[in-house]
Amino acid sequence: MESKFIEEETFTNIDFSTTELPLGEYEYCTFVGCDFSKANLSEFRFSETEFQDCNFSNATLQNSSLQTVNFINCKMLGLQFDTIDQFGFSAAFSDCQLDHSSFYGMKLQKSVFKNCNMEGVDFSECDLRQAVFLKCNLFHAIFKNSNLEKTDFRKSKSYSIDPEQNMVRNAKFSLPEVIGLLDKYPIVIE
Repeated sequence: MESKFIEEETFTNIDFSTTELPLGEYEYCTFVGCDFSKANLSEFRFSETEFQDCNFSNATLQNSSLQTVNFINCKMLGLQFDTIDQFGFSAAFSDCQLDHSSFYGMKLQKSVFKNCNMEGVDFSECDLRQAVFLKCNLFHAIFKNSNLEKTDFRKSKSYSIDPEQNMVRNAKFSLPEVIGLLDKYPIVIE
């Protein structure tokens, strides 16, 4: 299938779960209210693109490229971000539902997650140096062998991070949520 180049277009309220988005490179595009649930977005390239109020739940992103992409108020349940082309990956997430998605082994330095629900998200083996989790719910999120140096968790909640299995030097935490660093110990905190 031939790949198309699409630039500076806006797509509004299109159901791409039933209507196939043409394979191609999308630059400076905006998608508003579109449904990509269960869509195959493998091999697509999105650059300088914004997605608002879109549903990506269970979409396939194999070898797709996301470069300077903003996701705003998107439903993104069960996405395997770890299968994308990681070269040049840069994405920001605001007011998104990312439950049960995977970022396993990704380089996410300076990434911003703002007001996102991230229950059960896998951040194992990630480089999250200087990332910001602002007002995020990280209930059952997995942080294992991750680099969290200078990562900001101060306004987030429900995280459980083992400082013995992650690099946490100069990471920022706030009370009372910082007790999530002690979850593995059989202690009582009053």
